[in-house]
Amino acid sequence: MSDLVNKSIQVLKSEGISGLSKHVSHYIKKKHVSKPKTDALKDVLFINGCSRDLLPHPPRYRVTHQMEQLQVNGYTCDEVYYENVDLKQVRMYSCFIIFRAPYTEKLDAFIQLAKTWNKPVLYDVDDLVIDTKYTDQIEYVKNMDASQKARYDLDVMKNQKLLKLCDGCITTTLALKKELEKYNPNVWINRNTASIEMVTLSQEIKKTSKDTVDIGYFSGSITHNEDFEMIKPALIHVLNAYDYVRLHLVGEIDLPQDLKMYASKIEVHPFMDYKKLPELISKMDMNLAPLTSTIFNEAKSENKWVEASLVKTCTIASNLGAFKEMIEDHKTGILCSNIDEWKVELTNLIENEILRNTLANNAYAYCLKHCTTMYTGNSFVLRLKEIIKPIVYFAFSKLEISGGVMVALRHASILQAAGYQVGLLSLFDQTSEYSFLKHSFPVLPFDDNKLDAYIDCGVATMWPTVKLLDDVRCVKNKKYLVQNYEIDFYDFKDPNKIEANRSYSYPFDYVTISKWCKEWLKSEFNQDATWIYNGIDIEQYRPHKRELKNKIRILIEGDSSSAHKNVDEAFMITNKLDTNHYEIWYMSYNAKPKDWYRVDKFLHRVPYEEVQKVYADCDILLKTSLLESFSYPPIEMMATGGYVVALLNDGNKEYLEDGKNCLIYQNGDIDKAVHCIERIVSDQALRDVLYTNGINTAKSRDWNLIKDSILIEYVKEK
Repeated sequence: MSDLVNKSIQVLKSEGISGLSKHVSHYIKKKHVSKPKTDALKDVLFINGCSRDLLPHPPRYRVTHQMEQLQVNGYTCDEVYYENVDLKQVRMYSCFIIFRAPYTEKLDAFIQLAKTWNKPVLYDVDDLVIDTKYTDQIEYVKNMDASQKARYDLDVMKNQKLLKLCDGCITTTLALKKELEKYNPNVWINRNTASIEMVTLSQEIKKTSKDTVDIGYFSGSITHNEDFEMIKPALIHVLNAYDYVRLHLVGEIDLPQDLKMYASKIEVHPFMDYKKLPELISKMDMNLAPLTSTIFNEAKSENKWVEASLVKTCTIASNLGAFKEMIEDHKTGILCSNIDEWKVELTNLIENEILRNTLANNAYAYCLKHCTTMYTGNSFVLRLKEIIKPIVYFAFSKLEISGGVMVALRHASILQAAGYQVGLLSLFDQTSEYSFLKHSFPVLPFDDNKLDAYIDCGVATMWPTVKLLDDVRCVKNKKYLVQNYEIDFYDFKDPNKIEANRSYSYPFDYVTISKWCKEWLKSEFNQDATWIYNGIDIEQYRPHKRELKNKIRILIEGDSSSAHKNVDEAFMITNKLDTNHYEIWYMSYNAKPKDWYRVDKFLHRVPYEEVQKVYADCDILLKTSLLESFSYPPIEMMATGGYVVALLNDGNKEYLEDGKNCLIYQNGDIDKAVHCIERIVSDQALRDVLYTNGINTAKSRDWNLIKDSILIEYVKEK
């Protein structure tokens, strides 16, 4: 409620009692309406901390106009009132800009979640309302009663607290930038600009000839207005000197006592809607923009000059702050440093219509190109691109842990740890967030209609995701992480066999984790794939030497319903082992044991982070797959110090060596496989060799050794 009170004070100062009543009524009715209605992924969410009904001017420039700058350059945006933020919104945007909002616990949690997902949060502020050392200099703040000022000061310091939490800050002037850098080192300027609507309204106005020279001062209340008081002697001078000069004071104001004698030459206009303002400004021959020399005034923007320039009215302003930065003296406006200069320059402008027109036309041409949303948004976009780390989305049919899904998530984790924005697209999962090891990822539906944001890289992970990713228009670079010869997953009668085959002919960048896949991608599909070998987290494994003194524990791993996993053969082997000396564990994520399997312990849907303990609890892994792109179980077993008996295939031959780090048997040779198991149990010297070389093989596959190649691959240009 203190926010309402403080903003009411500002409106009361600028618009009077009637304006305050109108705005408060609208505020109460509308403050809870500002929520994005879309559930699509977009680029930027603006979090507005300034009520549009109480103070319409600041959010119009700093939210609406900045949104327009981005939108005309292809970025998608939404706005939400700061009290209506929802943590669910974090997953739906790539960047967040908070305008003049105070700290709240919800915003704190919002920012922390955004940081977890490497999504930048920027604070936008157009005034020095971030420290009481500044606001204590404001006259109306000094005059507040104690309780009112305490509430106001609390909100000011809350602004500062939120500013410090953000990754950077956007502001409007050099003076503001200098002060804000004391609180957040990453500050950059995106000046206030006029909207397309403002330009259109201005260009529709036709100036008419008249007998008077009209001077306009567009402000709020001028009671106790130091800026107006500073130039009042110059105004009195010209009102005395020229019968045809007219002074226009705009806003709900009281005419100062010493100007009442000129009442016939002064017209007071009520506060008006911004859409009607251009027409009144256009009727002026001169626009006054005086500023006394204070830190607050140095931080003020050049809006008055821009708005006047767009209707071809010349401006005479104080040689201070943003006016000094933007106006080229005697070319696009007049700058004055003291009251004597104000008198001289006002006189010159009154007497010289050609000079007024020249200044106005020059200013119009400059402002149209350099001070409007249409022509300034590109630099804003470029700056955001510097701040927003590369955005990568991995596409899945379903997030069920398998070797292929785990590898893709491992790549995603490495990218996220390096600061990139990483998300997951899923065709069937309903979850909004997915955890893998110590990482969390936002999950979005794999639907082109739900994706309306710039994505640097999209990664297909199995053949069904390739065509879907190809249809997503907002992805710049598209890649296919190939981990197996998926064509052979299906019989010839199955139409999926054709679709799997087609997936290797898309205009994507192909990446694979297997030399074998790299070879057939080139020979059969003429795709030059990048090979990134697979790894493991070697630090998570604690190898220990098996004594094999008691009952020997054999581990079989794989989906018994998948023919290429060849699990039946594994149980043909273990069924021949002596039940008194051997215990059989079977681990499968999807399928269950068949009736004829001899299983002492069945491990179903073991979470990935617990799988290594299963390997560590067993002595020998029997792996009988016929087809693998890269086979993880053998190398994970080696990392724990266990032993491996395997059937050689294209997915393990790049690291398995018979008699060195494992024992190999031929497909169908059941007796040879049984002999390999019994040989490991009986031969201590062999176990010593397999143990040492197995651990060394696992160490050579440490993810830390290959993470740089992963980072380079996913963000490089096509």
